[in-house]
Amino acid sequence: MPDGRTMAREILNSADAAAVLPYDPEARKVILIRQFRAPVMHVEGKPDLLEAVAGLLDEDEPEACAKREAMEEAGLRLQILERVVTAWSTPGITTERLHLFLAPYTRADRVEEGGGLAEEHEDIEVLEIGLDELMVMLEQGAVADMKTLVLIQALQLRHPELFGAG
Repeated sequence: MPDGRTMAREILNSADAAAVLPYDPEARKVILIRQFRAPVMHVEGKPDLLEAVAGLLDEDEPEACAKREAMEEAGLRLQILERVVTAWSTPGITTERLHLFLAPYTRADRVEEGGGLAEEHEDIEVLEIGLDELMVMLEQGAVADMKTLVLIQALQLRHPELFGAG
């Protein structure tokens, strides 16, 4: 500890990750993914979670990772990334930091199917969700992933015109 005392703690030593919330400003939609998450199934009994595109950096810069993951998971070619924040995901247990981004896209940027990497058994479902529907989902508690909640709130704060409050 800072004062010299010692204590035992478990730490999950994890690499940093990047997450991105792609949004179509013309169609007023976002892309989220749904994929199997073992801890969610263990605790809640449901096998998957709705979340933003994300992945470990794998020695890439955060921006390169966000673009790579958008292509792998959502079949989306991203051009512009808007940095939101770099934050500790769960500082009480892991060394992982999340690099969060917003990214505008158009229909022309949807160049592949997505779905994740077969060899990693990602089995990802890609969802394009209208912002009005997304707001209803938030009110119903249907979005329970923290990074995704932060990114949705960042989109609301930075681009209020998309939500009719501009």
